[in-house]
Amino acid sequence: MENEVKLAAGTMVTFAIAVSALVILPYIQVRDVKPPEGLKPYTSAELRGRSVYIANGCVYCHSQQPRSESFAPDAKRGWGRASVPGDYVYDKPHLLGSMRTGPDLMNIGVRQPSKDWHLGHLYQPRAYVPGSIMPSYPYLFEIKDKAEPGEEALNLPPGTAPAGKVVVARPEMLDLVKYLLSLKREYPVLSPEPHEAAGAKTPSAPPAGKPASAS
Repeated sequence: MENEVKLAAGTMVTFAIAVSALVILPYIQVRDVKPPEGLKPYTSAELRGRSVYIANGCVYCHSQQPRSESFAPDAKRGWGRASVPGDYVYDKPHLLGSMRTGPDLMNIGVRQPSKDWHLGHLYQPRAYVPGSIMPSYPYLFEIKDKAEPGEEALNLPPGTAPAGKVVVARPEMLDLVKYLLSLKREYPVLSPEPHEAAGAKTPSAPPAGKPASAS
Protein backbone atom coordinates (compact mmCIF):
# COMPACT_ATOMS: atom_id res chain seq x y z
CA MET A 1 0.00 0.00 0.00
CA GLU A 2 2.85 2.36 0.87
CA ASN A 3 4.47 1.80 -2.55
CA GLU A 4 1.18 2.48 -4.29
CA VAL A 5 0.83 5.80 -2.46
CA LYS A 6 4.40 6.77 -3.43
CA LEU A 7 3.75 5.79 -7.03
CA ALA A 8 0.54 7.82 -7.15
CA ALA A 9 2.21 10.82 -5.51
CA GLY A 10 5.17 10.63 -7.89
CA THR A 11 2.82 10.43 -10.86
CA MET A 12 0.87 13.49 -9.73
CA VAL A 13 4.04 15.48 -9.12
CA THR A 14 5.42 14.54 -12.54
CA PHE A 15 2.12 15.45 -14.17
CA ALA A 16 2.01 18.80 -12.35
CA ILE A 17 5.56 19.65 -13.43
CA ALA A 18 4.78 18.73 -17.05
CA VAL A 19 1.58 20.83 -17.10
CA SER A 20 3.39 23.78 -15.55
CA ALA A 21 6.25 23.62 -18.03
CA LEU A 22 4.23 22.91 -21.17
CA VAL A 23 0.94 24.73 -20.51
CA ILE A 24 0.91 27.20 -17.64
CA LEU A 25 4.27 28.93 -18.12
CA PRO A 26 3.89 29.33 -21.91
CA TYR A 27 0.38 30.72 -21.36
CA ILE A 28 1.70 33.28 -18.86
CA GLN A 29 4.40 34.31 -21.34
CA VAL A 30 2.09 34.92 -24.31
CA ARG A 31 -1.31 35.77 -22.83
CA ASP A 32 -0.79 39.53 -23.15
CA VAL A 33 0.91 39.50 -26.56
CA LYS A 34 -0.39 42.31 -28.75
CA PRO A 35 -0.50 42.18 -32.56
CA PRO A 36 2.59 43.86 -34.04
CA GLU A 37 2.11 47.08 -35.93
CA GLY A 38 1.70 46.05 -39.55
CA LEU A 39 -0.07 42.74 -38.89
CA LYS A 40 -3.64 42.76 -40.17
CA PRO A 41 -6.50 40.37 -39.31
CA TYR A 42 -7.42 37.86 -41.99
CA THR A 43 -10.27 38.78 -44.31
CA SER A 44 -13.25 36.46 -44.65
CA ALA A 45 -11.87 35.11 -47.94
CA GLU A 46 -8.46 34.49 -46.36
CA LEU A 47 -10.09 32.66 -43.45
CA ARG A 48 -11.97 30.45 -45.89
CA GLY A 49 -8.69 29.79 -47.69
CA ARG A 50 -7.07 28.92 -44.38
CA SER A 51 -9.76 26.29 -43.86
CA VAL A 52 -8.96 24.87 -47.31
CA TYR A 53 -5.27 24.83 -46.35
CA ILE A 54 -6.09 22.80 -43.23
CA ALA A 55 -8.57 20.49 -44.97
CA ASN A 56 -6.04 19.54 -47.65
CA GLY A 57 -3.31 18.72 -45.16
CA CYS A 58 -0.86 21.43 -46.21
CA VAL A 59 0.24 21.70 -42.57
CA TYR A 60 1.60 18.14 -42.70
CA CYS A 61 4.32 19.07 -45.21
CA HIS A 62 4.84 22.80 -44.59
CA SER A 63 5.74 24.60 -41.40
CA GLN A 64 4.93 28.21 -40.58
CA GLN A 65 7.73 28.90 -38.14
CA PRO A 66 11.06 30.21 -39.48
CA ARG A 67 13.77 29.49 -36.92
CA SER A 68 16.55 31.75 -35.66
CA GLU A 69 20.04 31.39 -37.05
CA SER A 70 21.15 29.55 -33.90
CA PHE A 71 18.75 26.69 -34.71
CA ALA A 72 18.54 26.48 -38.50
CA PRO A 73 19.67 28.29 -41.69
CA ASP A 74 16.11 29.42 -42.44
CA ALA A 75 17.12 33.04 -43.09
CA LYS A 76 19.75 31.88 -45.60
CA ARG A 77 17.07 29.80 -47.31
CA GLY A 78 15.09 33.01 -47.86
CA TRP A 79 12.30 32.01 -45.50
CA GLY A 80 12.34 35.29 -43.58
CA ARG A 81 13.23 36.35 -40.06
CA ALA A 82 12.60 34.14 -37.05
CA SER A 83 8.96 34.20 -35.98
CA VAL A 84 7.78 35.74 -32.71
CA PRO A 85 4.58 35.14 -30.69
CA GLY A 86 2.94 38.30 -32.04
CA ASP A 87 3.04 36.86 -35.56
CA TYR A 88 0.33 34.37 -34.60
CA VAL A 89 -2.15 36.64 -32.82
CA TYR A 90 -4.84 36.04 -35.45
CA ASP A 91 -4.02 32.34 -36.03
CA LYS A 92 -6.47 30.00 -34.32
CA PRO A 93 -5.48 27.22 -34.35
CA HIS A 94 -1.80 27.88 -34.92
CA LEU A 95 -0.34 26.09 -37.93
CA LEU A 96 3.29 25.85 -36.82
CA GLY A 97 3.72 22.40 -38.35
CA SER A 98 6.24 19.73 -37.41
CA MET A 99 7.44 18.58 -40.86
CA ARG A 100 9.27 20.28 -43.70
CA THR A 101 8.75 18.05 -46.67
CA GLY A 102 8.31 21.37 -48.46
CA PRO A 103 9.59 24.86 -47.56
CA ASP A 104 8.30 26.97 -44.69
CA LEU A 105 5.36 29.12 -45.80
CA MET A 106 5.25 31.82 -43.12
CA ASN A 107 6.44 34.42 -45.63
CA ILE A 108 5.41 32.85 -48.93
CA GLY A 109 3.37 35.97 -49.72
CA VAL A 110 6.63 37.95 -49.71
CA ARG A 111 8.78 35.41 -51.55
CA GLN A 112 6.19 34.67 -54.22
CA PRO A 113 3.58 37.45 -54.58
CA SER A 114 2.20 36.25 -57.95
CA LYS A 115 -1.36 34.94 -57.87
CA ASP A 116 -0.88 33.34 -61.29
CA TRP A 117 2.16 31.43 -60.04
CA HIS A 118 0.30 30.03 -57.03
CA LEU A 119 -2.71 28.97 -59.08
CA GLY A 120 -0.55 27.24 -61.67
CA HIS A 121 1.70 25.66 -59.06
CA LEU A 122 -1.24 24.19 -57.18
CA TYR A 123 -2.69 22.84 -60.43
CA GLN A 124 0.57 21.23 -61.58
CA PRO A 125 3.59 21.75 -59.28
CA ARG A 126 6.11 20.09 -61.60
CA ALA A 127 5.40 22.61 -64.35
CA TYR A 128 6.88 25.26 -62.05
CA VAL A 129 9.31 23.32 -59.86
CA PRO A 130 10.85 20.40 -61.77
CA GLY A 131 11.19 17.33 -59.60
CA SER A 132 8.70 18.57 -56.99
CA ILE A 133 6.97 15.82 -54.99
CA MET A 134 4.08 18.07 -54.02
CA PRO A 135 0.68 16.66 -55.04
CA SER A 136 -1.54 18.52 -57.47
CA TYR A 137 -5.10 19.48 -56.58
CA PRO A 138 -7.16 18.95 -59.76
CA TYR A 139 -10.44 18.75 -57.81
CA LEU A 140 -10.05 22.43 -56.94
CA PHE A 141 -10.13 23.35 -60.64
CA GLU A 142 -12.48 22.85 -63.59
CA ILE A 143 -11.52 22.11 -67.18
CA LYS A 144 -13.74 23.93 -69.67
CA ASP A 145 -13.91 24.93 -73.30
CA LYS A 146 -13.79 28.56 -72.22
CA ALA A 147 -14.05 30.55 -69.03
CA GLU A 148 -17.37 32.16 -68.23
CA PRO A 149 -17.67 35.80 -67.12
CA GLY A 150 -16.33 36.24 -63.60
CA GLU A 151 -14.31 33.01 -63.64
CA GLU A 152 -10.54 32.87 -63.17
CA ALA A 153 -8.77 31.06 -66.00
CA LEU A 154 -5.19 30.01 -65.30
CA ASN A 155 -2.22 31.36 -67.24
CA LEU A 156 -0.32 28.08 -67.54
CA PRO A 157 3.00 27.24 -69.21
CA PRO A 158 2.61 25.79 -72.73
CA GLY A 159 1.56 22.15 -72.76
CA THR A 160 0.27 22.16 -69.15
CA ALA A 161 -3.47 22.59 -69.85
CA PRO A 162 -5.42 19.96 -71.82
CA ALA A 163 -5.35 20.73 -75.55
CA GLY A 164 -8.08 23.13 -76.60
CA LYS A 165 -9.28 23.62 -73.02
CA VAL A 166 -8.88 26.17 -70.25
CA VAL A 167 -8.38 25.46 -66.55
CA VAL A 168 -10.62 27.48 -64.23
CA ALA A 169 -10.00 27.86 -60.49
CA ARG A 170 -12.87 26.97 -58.19
CA PRO A 171 -13.80 29.49 -55.46
CA GLU A 172 -12.09 27.33 -52.81
CA MET A 173 -8.81 27.52 -54.73
CA LEU A 174 -9.08 31.29 -55.13
CA ASP A 175 -9.60 31.59 -51.37
CA LEU A 176 -6.61 29.33 -50.70
CA VAL A 177 -4.36 31.51 -52.85
CA LYS A 178 -5.61 34.63 -51.07
CA TYR A 179 -4.62 33.01 -47.80
CA LEU A 180 -1.16 32.10 -49.08
CA LEU A 181 -0.62 35.64 -50.35
CA SER A 182 -1.60 36.98 -46.90
CA LEU A 183 1.30 35.14 -45.26
CA LYS A 184 3.62 38.13 -44.89
CA ARG A 185 5.59 38.66 -41.71
CA GLU A 186 8.06 41.27 -42.95
CA TYR A 187 7.28 44.07 -40.49
CA PRO A 188 9.86 44.86 -37.75
CA VAL A 189 9.26 43.08 -34.46
CA LEU A 190 11.43 45.23 -32.16
CA SER A 191 11.06 48.88 -31.29
CA PRO A 192 13.86 51.17 -32.51
CA GLU A 193 16.68 51.46 -30.00
CA PRO A 194 16.81 54.62 -27.89
CA HIS A 195 19.10 57.33 -29.23
CA GLU A 196 21.76 56.73 -26.59
CA ALA A 197 21.64 52.96 -26.93
CA ALA A 198 22.41 53.33 -30.62
CA GLY A 199 25.82 54.79 -29.73
CA ALA A 200 25.07 58.50 -29.86
CA LYS A 201 25.48 60.57 -26.71
CA THR A 202 23.07 63.31 -25.87
CA PRO A 203 24.93 66.58 -25.21
CA SER A 204 24.82 67.43 -21.52
CA ALA A 205 23.38 70.81 -20.50
CA PRO A 206 25.90 73.46 -19.33
CA PRO A 207 26.01 74.30 -15.63
CA ALA A 208 23.54 76.94 -14.48
CA GLY A 209 24.78 80.44 -15.08
CA LYS A 210 27.40 79.46 -17.69
CA PRO A 211 26.71 79.84 -21.42
CA ALA A 212 27.27 76.87 -23.67
CA SER A 213 30.47 76.85 -25.71
CA ALA A 214 30.11 78.22 -29.23
CA SER A 215 32.74 75.90 -30.64
